Amino acid sequence: ISFGRAFQVGILISLISSLIYIVTWEIAFQNWLSDFPEKYTNYVIEKARASNVSAEEIARQTEEWNSTWALYRSNFLVRAAFTFIEPFPVGLVVTLISAVILRKRPKEQPA
Repeated sequence: ISFGRAFQVGILISLISSLIYIVTWEIAFQNWLSDFPEKYTNYVIEKARASNVSAEEIARQTEEWNSTWALYRSNFLVRAAFTFIEPFPVGLVVTLISAVILRKRPKEQPA
């Protein structure tokens, strides 16, 4: 198999699996995990407090996360993009490695 063909197949597998991941996350988020943004923000803030970060920095981080989550909640495309960038880079790396391993190598000429 050529590198190009192996890459095409691998990237298609990565895209399809990423789309399935987006659909699955959207169902879970809408039905069971709607409080995920608040829980994650609280986790990040508690971690910052444990690291003795200043109150101003904690306030800045809280505001930043709250504005990010407001956009995340209000726009499906933003949510889909955030979700897509979780699995796809891994799929891309695996695709590249697999395509390199599976490519045809030129036959060596006997000396």
